[in-house]
Amino acid sequence: MSECCATSIPVEFSAKPTKAPFSDQRKLPVAIIGGGPVGLAAASHLVTKGESFILFESAEHIAGNISTWSHVRVFSPWQYNIDKAAKQLLEASGWTAPDKGGLPTGGQIIEQYLAPLAELPEMKPFIHLQTKVIAVSRKGLSKIKTANREKVPFVLHVLENGEQKVYEAKAVIDASGTWSSPNPSVSEGIWTESELKIQNKIAYGIPEVISKDRDRYAGKNVLVVGSGHSAINALLDLGKLKDQEPQTNLYWVIRKSIVNEVYGGQENDGLPERGTLGTRLKNLVTSGDVEVYSSFLVENFEISGEKIVVNGSCNGESVQIHSIDEVISNTGSRPDLSFLREVRTDIDSAIESVSALAPLIDPNIHSCGTVRPHGEKELRQPEPNFYIAGSKSYGRAPTFLMTTGYEQVRSIVAALTGDWEAAEKVEVELPETGVCSTSYFGKQNVIEVSQSEVDSCCGPTSSVKTSSSCYG
Repeated sequence: MSECCATSIPVEFSAKPTKAPFSDQRKLPVAIIGGGPVGLAAASHLVTKGESFILFESAEHIAGNISTWSHVRVFSPWQYNIDKAAKQLLEASGWTAPDKGGLPTGGQIIEQYLAPLAELPEMKPFIHLQTKVIAVSRKGLSKIKTANREKVPFVLHVLENGEQKVYEAKAVIDASGTWSSPNPSVSEGIWTESELKIQNKIAYGIPEVISKDRDRYAGKNVLVVGSGHSAINALLDLGKLKDQEPQTNLYWVIRKSIVNEVYGGQENDGLPERGTLGTRLKNLVTSGDVEVYSSFLVENFEISGEKIVVNGSCNGESVQIHSIDEVISNTGSRPDLSFLREVRTDIDSAIESVSALAPLIDPNIHSCGTVRPHGEKELRQPEPNFYIAGSKSYGRAPTFLMTTGYEQVRSIVAALTGDWEAAEKVEVELPETGVCSTSYFGKQNVIEVSQSEVDSCCGPTSSVKTSSSCYG
């Protein structure tokens, strides 16, 4: 680990409970918000510990967020995508794990792993689909009341199949993720009227440009905003579409001044599929099939006839991109904290992550996010027995690893069931990394870290030229 990452940054932790977590409460389930990989992993660990749970998933099927990118192949193999407790439950039912070295699509993660897990008799009766949590609080208490707070249950107000209901729980694990709360395209991070007016021409995520959404993009002028792996996947798919439909024109806007930084470790990446993504993107850019605007800050959008004009700036100079038909925005996502208003949370004001994680994942410091193994202690909130886990615990930082989330909830469940030794022993195996650097106290260092919009990691730095140009 680099010198910068070894720097001690003092972090205050909420006090550890001094007695069994639920000694003053009647038998209630642990509520889990979110039916994705981490939420289902939390449920699996509770089942193996003999604890009851209730899980709320807002979509009409399990893993609603993943289903929106079901056509995308992840670059971490199966061995990093399956939780140990979930695997134990599945194998007891006769399930056979996929080849651990295989690279699944989002759809295959659902079909071959998450859906069978959710159908297990130990799981299915306690999973509520089409159920959106709209508020979490303590029974009979507002946020400001302290006396006996830990002795009363949580109440979760939900909208279940259109009907408002209330459920009680003795603990809450919020694993609702961030994918469904995308950041706006505008660089200031604000939802502006100009962007809202062209919502029918902006896709947030990774559309299926080769198949389902082909007519929307074929032969059009398409602008991609962003430099993460979602943007890379969108660009590569658009590159395939351009091969088939040569009248398709591609434009790519990034805030980075150096386009090479987006390519990652390429052949040096410990996850070959991720390295291949960078190599393929570099080939697409060097082929001239995509026009790149680097150091570009999106300011607003204008409608000109049936076209979009993108107004922005590059190194202080105004720049316009004309005649755009469609925009694909991949500028990251942010946590929805609105329904947690009545519980006491400790959230970093900048990253909107769990506060104890912020110094470790701040993208202003770490280009890929260095995170030591962490668990219940770091994720503990001022509200007793309330936890934020999974990608939501990372807030706006784009560096979450699925396998990290599995270890988070294993530790949390151990604590909730009184096994503090297991809760405090946190270990996680991460794949070797690709390309990352960190800038901390004015120093540049290579670090070992994790990258993700779904999962992953980074590694040794390659030399790249600095450029002040608006074009890559």
